Amino acid sequence: MEVMEGRRSKMERQVLETVKRCQERNESPLIWAMEVGKWASQMPSSELAEILVSHLCFRNNSPSLWKFLEQALYSGLLFPLQVLSLLSARVIPNRRSQPEAYRLYLELLSRYAFSFNPQAASDSEEKIIKSIDLALRLSQIYEVRVVELGQAFVLFFFSIMISLIDNTLDDWGLQKMSLDRQTLAFGSTENCDMDIDPKGSDNFERNEHHKRLRRMNSLMAMEVVGKLTESRKAMALLRLVHFNMPEKFNGLLQRLQFIKSKHLSSLDLKPATQLLEIISANIERVMHTEPQLDKHQLIGMLIDSGSCKPGSPHNSGSSHSTCWVPLDIYMENAMDGKQLPAKSAIDVLADVIITLQVLNQATWHETFLALWFSALRLVQRERDPLEGPIPHLQARLCLLLSIVPLAIATVLEDETKSSSSSHSTTKFSGYEKVHAPRKHGFVSSLQVLGQFSSLLCPPALVVDAANAAATKAAIFILNSKNKKNGVDQHGHGQSIKADGNMKHLITEACIARNLIDTSAYFWPDYVSSSVISQSETSPVPKSPWPTFMEGAPLNGSLISSLVTTPASSLAEIEKLYNIALNGSEEEKSAAAEILCGASLRSGWNIQEHVVHFLVKLLSPPLPPNNDGPRSHLVDYMPMLSAIIFGASSVDVVHILTLHGVIPEVAGSLLPLCEVFGSLEPPTSSNKMSVSNEPSTYYMAFSLAFLFLLRLWKFYRPPLEQCITENGKAVVGELPLEYLLLLRNYRIASSQNKTNSNTDHIESVSAKPIYIDSYPKLRAWYFQNKSCIASTLSGLSTGNPVHQVANQILNMIFWKITKSGSPLDTSSPSSGSPTSTEEDGPGRPTLPAWEVLESIPFVLEAILTACAYGRLSSRDLVTGLRYLIDFLPASLAAIISYFSAEVTRGIWKLVPMNGIDWPSPAAILRSVESEIKEILAAVGVTVPSCSSADSPMMLPLPMAAFVSLTITFKLDKNLEYIHSVAGPALENCASNCPWPSMPIIGCLWAQKVRRWHDFIVVSSSRSIFRQNKEAVAQLLRSCFTSFLGSLHNPTPSLTNQSCVNGLLGFTISSCSVRPFVAPGFLYLRSCRSIQNIQQVNEVIVGLISECAQDLAVKWTTTESQCLKSSQASLSLAAAKAREMASLGASLLCVAGGFRLVQELYMETISTWLFSSKQAKHGEVSAVSHIVEGYAMAYLLLLSGSIMWGIQDNLPSWISTRRASIVGTHMDFLACVLDGKVSLGCHPATWKAYVSCLMGLMVKFAPAWIKEVKLKTLKTLVKGLRGWHECELAISLLERGGAAAIGSVAELVSVII
Repeated sequence: MEVMEGRRSKMERQVLETVKRCQERNESPLIWAMEVGKWASQMPSSELAEILVSHLCFRNNSPSLWKFLEQALYSGLLFPLQVLSLLSARVIPNRRSQPEAYRLYLELLSRYAFSFNPQAASDSEEKIIKSIDLALRLSQIYEVRVVELGQAFVLFFFSIMISLIDNTLDDWGLQKMSLDRQTLAFGSTENCDMDIDPKGSDNFERNEHHKRLRRMNSLMAMEVVGKLTESRKAMALLRLVHFNMPEKFNGLLQRLQFIKSKHLSSLDLKPATQLLEIISANIERVMHTEPQLDKHQLIGMLIDSGSCKPGSPHNSGSSHSTCWVPLDIYMENAMDGKQLPAKSAIDVLADVIITLQVLNQATWHETFLALWFSALRLVQRERDPLEGPIPHLQARLCLLLSIVPLAIATVLEDETKSSSSSHSTTKFSGYEKVHAPRKHGFVSSLQVLGQFSSLLCPPALVVDAANAAATKAAIFILNSKNKKNGVDQHGHGQSIKADGNMKHLITEACIARNLIDTSAYFWPDYVSSSVISQSETSPVPKSPWPTFMEGAPLNGSLISSLVTTPASSLAEIEKLYNIALNGSEEEKSAAAEILCGASLRSGWNIQEHVVHFLVKLLSPPLPPNNDGPRSHLVDYMPMLSAIIFGASSVDVVHILTLHGVIPEVAGSLLPLCEVFGSLEPPTSSNKMSVSNEPSTYYMAFSLAFLFLLRLWKFYRPPLEQCITENGKAVVGELPLEYLLLLRNYRIASSQNKTNSNTDHIESVSAKPIYIDSYPKLRAWYFQNKSCIASTLSGLSTGNPVHQVANQILNMIFWKITKSGSPLDTSSPSSGSPTSTEEDGPGRPTLPAWEVLESIPFVLEAILTACAYGRLSSRDLVTGLRYLIDFLPASLAAIISYFSAEVTRGIWKLVPMNGIDWPSPAAILRSVESEIKEILAAVGVTVPSCSSADSPMMLPLPMAAFVSLTITFKLDKNLEYIHSVAGPALENCASNCPWPSMPIIGCLWAQKVRRWHDFIVVSSSRSIFRQNKEAVAQLLRSCFTSFLGSLHNPTPSLTNQSCVNGLLGFTISSCSVRPFVAPGFLYLRSCRSIQNIQQVNEVIVGLISECAQDLAVKWTTTESQCLKSSQASLSLAAAKAREMASLGASLLCVAGGFRLVQELYMETISTWLFSSKQAKHGEVSAVSHIVEGYAMAYLLLLSGSIMWGIQDNLPSWISTRRASIVGTHMDFLACVLDGKVSLGCHPATWKAYVSCLMGLMVKFAPAWIKEVKLKTLKTLVKGLRGWHECELAISLLERGGAAAIGSVAELVSVII
């Protein structure tokens, strides 16, 4: 250290002596530089800069020394950035006492502020960085460690802008008490700037000269700021601060806004007004300038193509809505009753809305209008539904009238939160591009909705509700007019009649959630009504809810009325909840039944509150006087059973699913199963029948247990999850632990949000729930897994479980022998056998868990007996039915065991001949023909189901299972059984070879004739499980129905695309044979495709083919004007986005996160590696470019749908996104670096990379920040090689704080 100080002192002495000698001899600045440069050990010299600046300021403040300093900068002897930093720290605080020096400093700053060549300072870079950092206190002010020269350059430039503005404000006498100057300004005039001559001269003329010079310097400082901010380099540097230090950048905006708010009344300051306007305009350009490719090139035109519009009043359902097809596909996919997504449809839809608004570059009016169109089309498709055990109109209305308004509320709330919590520039006026607010766009979309009458016709189920909503508005309007005119009410004996439509129901749903108010009733043409006499009107049923709220007792007639009439207010639901907890036993059950009635199914305006209280009731609070060992849940058993029984219908479960409460419901069911399954039935239940009351122990346990397993979808066997394709595991359904982890995560997240609304999860315990906390359930859970994974051992007398199994077998065989007749399938019993005789062996009086544990051994025994001829097929089915009648929950074990045995394939095939097993022969050929017609209509060919020589065979477990299911009476009281058995039967049949599903479908169609069309359509889906060619054909039909023919002999760019062609106007046509649109068939089949990776490959191939065909049409258009115009290419780009939107949507619904991950990490790479043969002769470069653009858009949209484009995501999502996107970016970097060779056309490769980078920069900058800096630099290098310099800068600008230095260096080279 001492040696270094000695060397510096010696150098300083030598330099100052040389400067003095040159000054005395009046040498030229060039000679000075040559003489002084002899003492510098390297160029540029950090030590020399510090010595000269300290000598200049201000002991030797002569013009000659300033000229020498400029010559030293020009010749490279000194590094401009360091010299300007040292001068800034010394001159700016002393600008009043040294106005001449300040003026010369401003001149020097104006010339050399952007003289930045990091290569020139490579030898002394570390010293220069340290010197700059110490002089300007960058590390202290910006709270970062300055380690790069480019980083120091950016912070230097921004600090200079701030300091010049702050000190100019001081010079103008403008106080900024509200601004924290010390946080950004590195220099302060306090205690270091005296308003006197430093030499003590009080010469009047000199003081006057200084005053004039100070005034001129203030204006000059603003002129320098204006000049510097005009340059492209300044825009790039300021954008870096804006992206990576928004709070600091907002400080700059605050200063400018503060100045603009002041009236510069002094004549001397009038010129400053124009300067401030220039500076403000420059800063606004920094914020609003969007990165764009060269618009004169094809790639630039593609990226810059226009936005998507939702439609026109005359064609809303079939065209111009194609870029919003993800909304239609998501909504229709959400109606699939076989899937139970764990995430709320409200959250999913809100994310999709925000994502599509950005990607489609649409206004919020257009976005919300497209949302309403999609939801209304969803409802209209239910006009001629297939009758069957699937969600119907109530679930679709739930999405339109409850989920969509709640999703909109979330979108509007996000805007409010972001504007109030962030340091948004809109707070300080016009420095941010202000679009129409979301709320304004939402209201305007509702106002114009009435123009689309074809979508607003209400289904028959809601005509009365729509008329009531319209009448309510008409009465409100009339009463308002009467009140205004001083009339108390309208004429006696008269009534208001108004015809309503879906718009009135939508408006009421939005008013109920405070999205709009009753002023909507006064919108033009909102309602047309007429005043008629009451004698001409039909009597309107009076709502029973006022009677209930007045305290009327819950008797039979009132209960029936409340069950069928939806509640209209939260207060009514709250009172019902309190009765369910605190009323009498009868009142508790009645309240639970009412809650699960019309209020839940069709109380759209308060549906989220009904769902909340329903889930809350599943975890009743512990009474204060509950001190004994008996669980308090036993006391609530009738109420809990009524809740679960009422919630077991298909539509109600689907409504719960849409509201996203499945994890909470599953968490609440665990303790119920544990407690109810551990109770030993009373001795009275030793009789051969079980009470049909749902409050019995076995029934209560069975309701809770089957409901839990239904949510868990346990019937998909783990063996299915182990199927491999090309050595890779195919992941199946997620285990029960996943639902519990998701439930626990939600609770933890809610507790961490101080301002969040916790009502949604208040219904369950705030403590985490784990399966290990429930030993009985855990034991069965692992036993079930082991039974599926391996075969069972034989029965032994010493094992307690086997002893219980023997008791059950004795009971079953005694009953079979005693009855001696086929099972009466017409019995209305929901849980009892046909006979109530008490003779014979007693029924086991054991807890349900112990019975359930023994069921697999019972099944093994009777199935083996049947296989060896010791038990007839009829007796086998009868025994299974008696088993379910004894304990309905045993259906779970039957499903699990039979599914596993079918998968193992070790049982013999049995003939479905009508003798031993039921026969489908009567209608099989007819059903086969209908299946072929359905599939042929969507371009799919299938093999024949049967032939005259081949018998109809099923594996023994499958034959037993289907024979068992057709013994169940089709009754509402058995829906909790059917809802578990039905999906399990279809899944189990799908594991069997074709044509097992048509055979099973025929057996059920013979039983329930009104389900015929539904069963035929369901059977037609099974072909797609294992048939790769059928999947490819169906996907091609989806693209054809959406885009038009892929090989149209008469090319037309203006061919109208059609969402209705993809999904259908209705679910099935009204013809004799059911017709299903290809998109609808795909959505109901895609999750059962075994080789799901094939979907990626087919979609990528189809998009590639469509894009090339599209480009061929563009280049062969007859009109040369159209061919050469940007309008035609924009149309081609729009078509490319449409096909990519369809592909991304179909891909996401089929495989979710996993399939999108594979698209990024494998499928696109494979596409780039492949070499394609031209299908239309010589393929033009335009074809390759459009193909690359379409594939880039596919990749971006798929990822955006799956994990969003914003940066405020949960950590686990952002981590996975960073990993997946980063892996793909690394691959692209390797190719650009020459480490990997591709097989695709170079034009395709260039278009793909350029368009993908452009799309990410424009729409998903948060992704770029998560990519490694090394990878970004390689990508930037490749883009520069393609002369895409603007894109290269924009890409690196969004690389986060770590990329600041690299951007500054790149800017210095390119600009």
